[in-house]
Amino acid sequence: MSDSVRTEVGVRPVTKAELRKVVFAASLGTVFEWYDFYLYGSLAIFFSALFYPSDNPTAAFLAVLATYGAGYVVRPIGALVFGRIGDKVGRKVAFIITITVMGIATAAVGVMPTFASVGYVAPALLLSLRLLQGFALGGEYGGAAVYVAEHSAPGERGYQTSWIATTATTGLILSLFVILGCRLVLDAASFAAWGWRIPFLFSLLLLAVSVYIRLQLSESPAFKKILSEGRTSKAPISESFGEWKNLKLVLIALFGAVVGEGVVWNAGQFYVLFFITGTLKVDYQDAYLLISIALILGTPFIVLFGWLSDKVGRKWVMLSGFFLAALTLMPIYMAITEAANPKLADFLRTTHITVEAKDCNFNVFSKPSTDCDKARDLLTRAGVNYELKPSQTASVTTRIGDREILGFDEASIRSAMKANGYPEKADPALINRPAVIGLIVALMFMVGLVFGPVAAFLVELFPTRIRYTAMSLPYHVGNGVIAGFLAFFATAFSVYAGNIYAGLWYPIGFAVLSLVIGTLFLPETKDLSLDR
Repeated sequence: MSDSVRTEVGVRPVTKAELRKVVFAASLGTVFEWYDFYLYGSLAIFFSALFYPSDNPTAAFLAVLATYGAGYVVRPIGALVFGRIGDKVGRKVAFIITITVMGIATAAVGVMPTFASVGYVAPALLLSLRLLQGFALGGEYGGAAVYVAEHSAPGERGYQTSWIATTATTGLILSLFVILGCRLVLDAASFAAWGWRIPFLFSLLLLAVSVYIRLQLSESPAFKKILSEGRTSKAPISESFGEWKNLKLVLIALFGAVVGEGVVWNAGQFYVLFFITGTLKVDYQDAYLLISIALILGTPFIVLFGWLSDKVGRKWVMLSGFFLAALTLMPIYMAITEAANPKLADFLRTTHITVEAKDCNFNVFSKPSTDCDKARDLLTRAGVNYELKPSQTASVTTRIGDREILGFDEASIRSAMKANGYPEKADPALINRPAVIGLIVALMFMVGLVFGPVAAFLVELFPTRIRYTAMSLPYHVGNGVIAGFLAFFATAFSVYAGNIYAGLWYPIGFAVLSLVIGTLFLPETKDLSLDR
C-alpha cells in the first residue's frame, strides 16, 4: 500500500498520483478565480477613465479602489453561503458553483457599457458584477483548502495546501501577462476602445477548462466519513458562530493570524503594483514585467514555508512573518522608490513643499472645491510629499523649494516642481531593475512566511462538521474586509497626510496586531487530527 495516502480516517483508495490530481484541479480552478478577481485591480488606473466621471481623476481613482474593495467586502457573505453548502452537501458541489459564478460575472465585465455610453449606470453595473465576483470567491478558497487538506497525509498538509496559497499569486501574474500581451499587440487607442475587454472574455475559456477538470473529482474522504456516519452539521453557521468554543477559535484565527496574513500578502504583491505605477510613475510595461518576474521568483517561498510548517509548526512561522513585515515594510518601499524612480527619490529628499491656507478639506470622493483642495489634489496625483500648514488667509500659498506660488496655479506649481528636479515619469534608463525585483522578492519572502502555512492552520483548527464554514469566514473577513481595502485606505491615508508612505501604517498596524494576539493566544495545530 505504499502508493496510498494514510490519514486519520484510515488508508484511503487515493494514490499519490490521484492526490497530485486533486491538488492540481483545486489549484487550477483557484488560479482562474484569482485571475478573474485581479483583472479589475490590474486595470484599476485605466478603469477610472472608463467607468467614472473624468472631472476629478483622484476621486475617480479612489472610487475605482472602493469598488475593488467592495468585491472583498461580500466575500464573508459568500463564505457563509458556500460554507453551509460545503458542510451540508459537500466540498465539491460548493466550489463548482463558485467557479461558475465567478466566470460568468467576469465575462460580463467584458461586455458592459462604459460611462461615456450610459453614464452612472456603468459604475453601478461594475459594482454589481464586482460584488458577484467577491461573493463567489468567498466560497472558493475555503473549499479548495479544505478539499486538499482532507486528502492529504497528516505530515504533508502544510505543503499540499500551500499550493492553493500560490494560486493567488499565479492568478495575479496571469492577469498581468494577459493584459500586457493585449497592450503590446494593440495600439493605445484600440486597447482603450475595445481591447481591454479581451482579458475578461478570455475567462470563458478558463472557466470551461476548470469546470471540466473539477467535475472529474470525487468528494473528500473526511466528509464522506462523517456523511456516512450521520455526523454532518444541521446548522453549520449557528454551530460555528453561536457556540462560544467555536466562536472563540474564529476570533483567535481572525485577529491572531488572518488579518496580519491578509495585509502582508496585499502589501507584498498587489499594493506594490499600485505604488509603482501610480505613485512612482513607472511605465506599465516595465512595472508589469518587473512585478511578474519578482512574483515568479518569490512564489516558491509560499511552498517552502508551507513545507517548513509541517516540520516546525504553523504558529511561529506565521508570527515571524508578521514581525518582519512590521519591521521592514516601510524601508523596503522607500528602497523601491530609490530603485524604480531615483529622480523622484532625489526630489523627495531635497525639495520641501508646504501648502498653507484656511480652507483645506480632506476630499475622498467629492471634487476639490477650494484652491487648497486643488493644490493638494495636484500634489497627490504627482506622487510627492508635502506639509499642510494652517493659515488665516483663504487663498492658498504653495511653497516648493524657494519658490512661492499664491493662489492655485497648476502650471506654476508644475513648473516649480520641474525646476527642482521633479520627473513627470520614471526614466526607464535609470530604473535599477535587479534592485526592484530583489526588493519585491523580499516582500514575497514575508508573504511566504504568513501565507504558506495559513490554509493548513485554518483547516486544522476546526472540526470536520463545520470546517468549511468556520474557516472561510475569518479568512475572508481578514483578507476581504481588512486587507481588501488596503489600497483604498493606504491611498486615502497618503492623501490625508501628504506623504506617499503614510498608507503603509495600515498594513504595519494590522501586522503588529496579529503578532501580539497570535503570540498570546494562537494554538499550534500541525499535530491535530482532522477526524474530529
